[in-house]
Amino acid sequence: MTQTTTAAKFHPGRIVATPGALEAIRASGQSPETFLAAHLDGYWGGDLCDEDRLLNDEALSDGSRILSAYRTLRGERLWAITEAVGDDGRRASTCLLLPEEY
Repeated sequence: MTQTTTAAKFHPGRIVATPGALEAIRASGQSPETFLAAHLDGYWGGDLCDEDRLLNDEALSDGSRILSAYRTLRGERLWAITEAVGDDGRRASTCLLLPEEY
């Protein structure tokens, strides 16, 4: 069996998750890595508007904040947010959280 991996489009910085997000992910039978991998691959999720997708694509080069919006298999909304450190493209952290925890 051949496994293909792609390089992440950006560095996540420190990776954290809120208790609510972890519980929603666990309840769906999924893992945080599933959502983190999608976020780092540049799949911004099905719940994101076109304007936010464009801002994310621009953030890959200008170093600003990146937001992805997903749903677990049970339909629970989940965000992945990567915060920038400065204008040089470095990232401070990536957090998995429920929208109401923002």
